[in-house]
Amino acid sequence: MHKSAKDLAALIPPGFTLGVATAAFQIEGALDEDGRGKAGWDVFAAKPGVIVGEHSPAVAADHYHRMPQDVALLKQLGVDSYRFSLSWPRIQPGGTGPANRAGLAFYDRLLDELLANGISPMATIYHWDTPLELDEAGGWMNRDMAYRLGEYAALVADAFGDRVARWVTINEPATVSANGYSLGVHSPGKKLALGAFPTVHHQLLGHGLAVQALRAAGVPGEIGMTNVYSPMVPNSINPLDKISAGLMDLGQNRLYADPVLTGRYPDLIRAAKFFSSFEHPEEDMQVISQPLDFYGLNYYMPTKVAVGPGSGAVPESMAEAMGSDLNAAGGGTTPFHVEAWPEADITAYGWPVKPEYMAVALKEMAERYPNLPPVIITEGGASFEDIIVRDKSTNTRFIPDERRLKYISDHLEAALKATAPGGEAESVDLRGYYVWSFLDNFEWSAGYKQPFGLLHVDFETLERTPKASYFWFQELIEERDLAAAADAAIAQAVVPEILGGSEAPDDGAALGATA
Repeated sequence: MHKSAKDLAALIPPGFTLGVATAAFQIEGALDEDGRGKAGWDVFAAKPGVIVGEHSPAVAADHYHRMPQDVALLKQLGVDSYRFSLSWPRIQPGGTGPANRAGLAFYDRLLDELLANGISPMATIYHWDTPLELDEAGGWMNRDMAYRLGEYAALVADAFGDRVARWVTINEPATVSANGYSLGVHSPGKKLALGAFPTVHHQLLGHGLAVQALRAAGVPGEIGMTNVYSPMVPNSINPLDKISAGLMDLGQNRLYADPVLTGRYPDLIRAAKFFSSFEHPEEDMQVISQPLDFYGLNYYMPTKVAVGPGSGAVPESMAEAMGSDLNAAGGGTTPFHVEAWPEADITAYGWPVKPEYMAVALKEMAERYPNLPPVIITEGGASFEDIIVRDKSTNTRFIPDERRLKYISDHLEAALKATAPGGEAESVDLRGYYVWSFLDNFEWSAGYKQPFGLLHVDFETLERTPKASYFWFQELIEERDLAAAADAAIAQAVVPEILGGSEAPDDGAALGATA
């Protein structure tokens, strides 16, 4: 059983953000409308065999046409904040040159709708939808890509800087490098293995240049970046398993966080010969490590690592859910591999459900980065197969997604307890938690097979149906607000009593007045 909404709400500190998240390419559709240019993902998704069921992102959840309806559902949910991404090819077709007015207008309307409904916008500048022309010029293998992102950031800062409360420069550079350039299961579909290392530095440089552009524009909103984080756990007491887990930790976590938060790559990475496959000016590190207002973590699961190639890159259940033969990726050639967690419940994606490792992730961040800025969990959630229950008497539908509800509740509880006074990561200033995802969406190579949403989307009719998790999250927010209102009422009642009680000094003295 998970904690009740009321009990969990009692753990939420003042000012803590409860939000939901999406990404443009996964929900908007309208790929050929209003001057939007093509993205690399448009072309990649159209290739035979790369997306589960040959699913197409052409319509997705049709958010581009249904945005006001979706914002109304956000308002009904009661969230403090909505994290969305700005579609690069919609705003700047081709990745260079002036902005597309129609693209800007869509996000103008979205921002105005959010603010009119009391919802704070968090905008992600880059969430993987690279303009096709930039992909064809080498994408993130090309250093010039970083400067294009910086210019794009300046463009959106000028257009939307007055209304965005929080900016995320780039989403999950680790996933872009690994899936897009090393394994080839995401756009642009490159299978470069360790040859993909230049994409790491170029993305981080792009992040830094985007920060510079936002600061130069004087945006009042907070600025940060976000990366996926997974604690790496040795499969056994075998010292080689421990070394393998440490190497994977370097490649997945520290390779991205260390440069941003310390201004240098991990020592072992810098010493490795394959990392010298690209050279960069030393001043790049100053750009990459500029101070941030927050650091975002996308947390979903821990990873169990064992020495040797195993049967493939990942456990079979995970490979199947990805819609690509990840088991074959590197099979028989890699020095270590990912193992399953036999004792753990797993999501439809094959991911282990281990909420206790949320605390481990936060503790590791606290220990590694003494000057860690405030942290926001910018994504957390789970895909499970949803069962629709229809009440024939009222012709209404209900989706009892108890497993997703429990996943979110348990992970949020773990994060709040870990960062509370006396917790394992009490030094971490945790500022918020965003559920992935607000809507069922196009889940990259898994197509529409992996539903993460609090709202079910029928991808034939595009009808939205709130799931049980939606109503639970709504209740959590309501309970949090009720508790805050009660605390405020008590505080207001106590102050006049102190000032006006029989033992209190006269009004002048109480207010510090002098004759």
